[in-house]
Amino acid sequence: MALEDAKNQVDTAITRAGMKGPSFENTFSGLPTFLRRTFTKDLSGADICITGAPFDQAVTNRPGTRLGPRAIREASALQSPDAPYGWGYDVMSEFAIADYGDMAFDYAAPADFPRLLEAHVAGILEQDCAVVTLGGDHSITLPILRAHVKRHGPLALIQFDAHTDSWPDDDPARVDHGTFVYKAVKEGLLRVENSIQIGIRTTNDDPLGISIVDAAEVHRIGPEAVADRIRETVGDAPAYLSFDIDGLDPAYAPGTGTPVWGGLSTAQAAAILRAIAGVNLVGGDVVEVSPPFDSAGITAVAAAHVATELLCLWGWTRR
Repeated sequence: MALEDAKNQVDTAITRAGMKGPSFENTFSGLPTFLRRTFTKDLSGADICITGAPFDQAVTNRPGTRLGPRAIREASALQSPDAPYGWGYDVMSEFAIADYGDMAFDYAAPADFPRLLEAHVAGILEQDCAVVTLGGDHSITLPILRAHVKRHGPLALIQFDAHTDSWPDDDPARVDHGTFVYKAVKEGLLRVENSIQIGIRTTNDDPLGISIVDAAEVHRIGPEAVADRIRETVGDAPAYLSFDIDGLDPAYAPGTGTPVWGGLSTAQAAAILRAIAGVNLVGGDVVEVSPPFDSAGITAVAAAHVATELLCLWGWTRR
């Protein structure tokens, strides 16, 4: 997009011809799509899309993550329209990326939400388009995994989180952001031996066989060693990456429902994500951003960067 077009206030989220290329526009105006990508429900020709799941009725503590997708999209406009830093290629120019908007659902029927979200994501995947989802609380990951597993088979899970989310829950009717890993393992959705959790700093006596690099170990061994551990664990398995923003320390992500001190810094998270380039990522999400608890919006900024890194990770093995 030429600078002259920016002066003329062309809203490329609507008017762009095709889905590739940077968008040189005012960051404070226009349709707030993720990274100013094209907003469309027509995914023909799209390689990967962003969608939102604004659901927060499964939280244990503070609500507000229903406002996460909108805040993350707004924060993404602050990123440079040029190639994402540190990757050596421009995912926005090499791949057709769309913003599919948020999933529609009845907020007064929360029990229906998992089924509807699974169908929503499956509908995207059926169009040969990969998807990165903006949450929402962490309960959204379970139906998203179900949709991905139907297409790709059981997946390795790469999870950044303060919590394992593997507490026992054998009631299929319950929707809980702290039990999605337990249910995913019991349903056979995960390649447990290839799955790994990073940044954990709460106690759960049964990790269900999933490898853990807790926050203290991340600080001790450093990002490159953590990335090595991830690559060794995941191997060549198709992988899904779920990034709970509370994996970051509250100093970097105060706007979340269950903050825990001693977490990762944004610099550590960025270094780890870039160092695992080459994993066979088939999808991912960023969850638990609760804007009401962060008046400065720094949590959404961090989440927007994470989502961009997920796009870059996905594209790395498909160039």
